[in-house]
Amino acid sequence: MLSHRFAVALAVDALGSGLLRPFLLLYGLSVLHLSASAAGLALTAGLLAGLTGIPLLGRWIDAGGRRAPMAATMLVRVAGIVVLLLGHGLPGYLAAALLLGAGNQSLPAAQAALVTTMVDGPADRALATARTIRNAGLGLGALVAVVAADSLRLLAAVNGVGYLLAGALILSLPRPRLARAPVTAGGSAGIGPLAWANLPYALCFGVLEVALPALLITRMDAPPAWSAALFAGNTVLVVAVQVVLVVRLRHLPRRSVLAAAGVVLAASYLGFWVAAPAGPAMVALVAVPYTLGEILYAGSGTALVAAAAPPEGLGRALARWQLSTGVGNAAAPAVLTALLSIGPGLLWGLLAGTTLAAAAAVRRWAPAV
Repeated sequence: MLSHRFAVALAVDALGSGLLRPFLLLYGLSVLHLSASAAGLALTAGLLAGLTGIPLLGRWIDAGGRRAPMAATMLVRVAGIVVLLLGHGLPGYLAAALLLGAGNQSLPAAQAALVTTMVDGPADRALATARTIRNAGLGLGALVAVVAADSLRLLAAVNGVGYLLAGALILSLPRPRLARAPVTAGGSAGIGPLAWANLPYALCFGVLEVALPALLITRMDAPPAWSAALFAGNTVLVVAVQVVLVVRLRHLPRRSVLAAAGVVLAASYLGFWVAAPAGPAMVALVAVPYTLGEILYAGSGTALVAAAAPPEGLGRALARWQLSTGVGNAAAPAVLTALLSIGPGLLWGLLAGTTLAAAAAVRRWAPAV
C-alpha cells in the first residue's frame, strides 16, 4: 500500500499540474502579452527539451536514487514557477517552459521507480493507485483553473507552493528498500522493442486532448462544451475503474493486457471515424471504449517494464519507456492535427493501423511477465 504522505504528495503535485495545464498558455497571452504562436512554440520547446534529461534520470535511479529524483522533478517545477513570475517577455517565458517541461517529462519514470520500492511483490496495484490519484488531482486542478482564470499570477504562486510542499513530503518519506524480487529468466530481453512499440500507443493521450477537440470544433461545428465534457467523462471513468480493472486482470500476463489495450484503442479509433457523421453524442459514446483502452494501456505498460527490468537497470528501462511516451506526447499535436487537416479517414485509419501493429509487436516480443 502507498503511504499517506506519498498519496498526499501525489495529490498536491497533480493538483498543481492540473492548474498549470489550462492556464500556462493563457499566462503567456494575457500576462506577458505574447503572440499565440510564440507562446505555443515556447511550450513545445520546453516539452522537447525536457526529454533530454530523462536518460540522466534513469542513471540516477540506477545509482540508488528513489526519493530524491522524484522530489527533484517537483523542485525543478518550483524554479519554473519562480522564473515565470519574475521573468519578462519571451525569454522569461521560454526559460520557465524549459524548467516546467523538464519536471513534467521526468515525473512518471521517477514516480514509478519510487512506487516499485514501496511495496512488497508486484507493483501493479500501487502503480494504478498512484495514477488514479494523479488523474483525480489533474481533473480537480483543471476545474479550479477554469473557475479562477482571472487570477493567473495567484494561480502560478499557489502552484509553486504546491510543488514545494509535494517535494518536501517526498523527501520526508522513509528511505525505501532497494531490493526487489527476482526477475523472470530472460524477462528483460524484450524491453528494447517495447519502447518502439510504445510510440503509437502514446498518441492515445493526444487523441483526447488534441484530435477530438479539433474534430468536434472544426469538422462538426460542436460547441467547446463537448470537448470539456469528454475530458471530464474520461477523468471520472479513469478514477472510478482503473484500480478495480487492474486488480481483476492481475492474473493475466501483462503483455497480453498491453496487447489487448492496443486492440481496444484501434477499435475505438475506427469507432470515432464511423461515429463522427452521427454527431457529438455518438463520439462521446465511443469515448467510453477509448477510455477503457487507455486504462488498459496505462495499467499494464509501466508495470510490465518495472516487472521485467533487472534491478540494476530499472531506471534505464523506465527512462526508455518514458522517453518514447514523451516523444509521442510532444509529437501528437503536430501529427494529429496535420492528419486531420488532410481528412478524418487518414487520421483514424493510420492511428488504428499503427496501434494494431504495435499490439502485435507487444504480443510477439514483449517480456512474458
